[in-house]
Amino acid sequence: MDGMQPSAALSADRLSKHFGDRVAFQDVSFEIGYGEVFGFLGPNGAGKTTTVRTLGTLLTPTSGTATVAGLALTPDNAVEIRRRISIMPESPGLYLRLTVLENLRCFADLYQVPTATKRIEHVLSAVHLTDRAQDACGALSKGLRQRVALARALLNDPQVLFLDEPTSGLDPVAARGVHDLIDELRQRGVTIFLTTHRLDEAERLCDRVAILNTTLRTIGRPDQLRDELFARTLTVRTAVPLGAPDRLFGSVTGVRAWHEDDLSTYVLTVDDPAQTAPEVTRALVQADADVLSISPSHHSLEDVYLELIDVPAGQP
Repeated sequence: MDGMQPSAALSADRLSKHFGDRVAFQDVSFEIGYGEVFGFLGPNGAGKTTTVRTLGTLLTPTSGTATVAGLALTPDNAVEIRRRISIMPESPGLYLRLTVLENLRCFADLYQVPTATKRIEHVLSAVHLTDRAQDACGALSKGLRQRVALARALLNDPQVLFLDEPTSGLDPVAARGVHDLIDELRQRGVTIFLTTHRLDEAERLCDRVAILNTTLRTIGRPDQLRDELFARTLTVRTAVPLGAPDRLFGSVTGVRAWHEDDLSTYVLTVDDPAQTAPEVTRALVQADADVLSISPSHHSLEDVYLELIDVPAGQP
């Protein structure tokens, strides 16, 4: 990374966008580092795409400030910001009668890309489409057209890449191909601002995620958000109910509470599942319990999302 770069590739401070009386998003603040994949999650109408369009200089914010690729988000900086970023919308917007190569040449001319031929060769290689350069875009599958759209977004070698639902409508194989390309871009140091409805996709790809529903509900690493929202637990299943579970679990250091979730299934609230599980196992063995399983809780990003998305606006 260039030592002269500012610490944040993207930042927003109380950024808001209103359309008359309608609030698209309100008081959004975050900071994204160079080379980070940042997930932006939320339901339809939450303001995700409007945020992308605002940060991409396509819309003027109503209030608040932001920096994009090291530049203040102001009308005077709009042209230079566009030179440093790229936006890949959900709909690729390609000329379907033109070949892949013809599409990229057209957009390279529009973007005034220097050494366009060499750059086109590079982006085709980056998205693994060199052998499809002469194919008409209309003859390609949706997954391959998404790759062409990603190649187009890379033509200007952006510092910040906005991907708006890049795998929408793709089958699992095509979506995995896009995921692999995002991983490769991350390794090259490209900052990626990813909006998606696929929570498993965000969990796999993103260093951090933000959950938006007009206002920003939370921001952090997926594992951090899970730990903040949910108690850490162990689930113990036995073949038959325990005779004296209160005495047994009460004797184990690290077990803070327990309850019977179902017949012969016990949920223990613990300080550290990795440290406490062996102690629970020993206690069960000493009590001659027929243990079927001991497993830590596994809350997904979807659990975090569902926990937060219905929180009334203005509440933490």
